[in-house]
Amino acid sequence: MSELVESIPHGRIHELRLARPPVNAINSGLCAALIGAIDAAVGAGAEGLVLSGGPKVFSAGLDVPWLLTIQDDRQALHDAWNAFFNAARALAASPVPVVAAIAGHAPAGGCVLALCCDWRVMAEGPFTIGLNETQVGIAIPPGIMQLLQRTVGPRRAEAMLVPGEMVESEQALQIGLVDELAGIDHVVTRAMARLDLLLDLPRGPMLETRRVLRKDLQDALSPENMQLEQCLESWHSEDTQQALRAMVARLGKG
Repeated sequence: MSELVESIPHGRIHELRLARPPVNAINSGLCAALIGAIDAAVGAGAEGLVLSGGPKVFSAGLDVPWLLTIQDDRQALHDAWNAFFNAARALAASPVPVVAAIAGHAPAGGCVLALCCDWRVMAEGPFTIGLNETQVGIAIPPGIMQLLQRTVGPRRAEAMLVPGEMVESEQALQIGLVDELAGIDHVVTRAMARLDLLLDLPRGPMLETRRVLRKDLQDALSPENMQLEQCLESWHSEDTQQALRAMVARLGKG
């Protein structure tokens, strides 16, 4: 298994831990490792998966500095975005339940991965989650918008998406963006407890009900809803480039 995703068996549940320090910034390698880890865990008989990340940062989202280094190669940029969308699809299409254990911040792409899971347990405290793409100059694909809409409702999603609002864990619970809060050291434990509840149910009916209810999630992530070509055009626009360069400059000073 790739070192970018650590697979940790807990009996019938396998924990898949993102392992690209310091903040699990998402690149093509991490995406491929996550897809491979899901397939390997299910193939090894895992009945449920926990997706976890680093302490204090679940995932900081897409690795923008890296994307800027490859952006002049349109095919490379296309492949990088498509790799991310494929990782999201792999989570959404998992044949077994997946619970996100969010022990820290989950902006942008980190939030997307969490939204593709069946249930989200987040650490209590001043940790934030949300789709803040507009703040850094990125237009959100319609399919990603649908992920948030199906979770918090259309009006609340609009109020968050347009300004790129991030919310702290307590508010995230109140609006339904996450399903449960736990102490930062107990997030994985609570995620496994949720899976144990599901896995103790009659397996066939549980999985079939889940499959039907999650079809809209997979439909949202279909290629036509991700509009990759439009995403690439927007990426190269002047206002997006200016905002991305400003973000990288801020990261450099941090």
